[in-house]
Amino acid sequence: MTSANREPLPVATPDAPDAHGQAAMLLVESLIHSLVTRSVLTAGDAIEIVTVAMDAKVEIAADAGAIDDSRDRALALLSSVRASLSMQAAD
Repeated sequence: MTSANREPLPVATPDAPDAHGQAAMLLVESLIHSLVTRSVLTAGDAIEIVTVAMDAKVEIAADAGAIDDSRDRALALLSSVRASLSMQAAD
């Protein structure tokens, strides 16, 4: 694929980190932690929200017949957020 001036367009490799996704995850995790710290959400509620997101990802992937490992990578990230919230709940 080329641009209008016939220069090759950069192609993202499947294993390349997604900067937008990383930024979004960091922002959401920070926001959730802040809401728990300010007692807007309980840690248990926050953990439940992440668990619901994990369940939704599993269902969406199953409905789409996802064959790649994007489901597993997404679940690993969400699991990491849930673990982080669990540590905050223990404090």
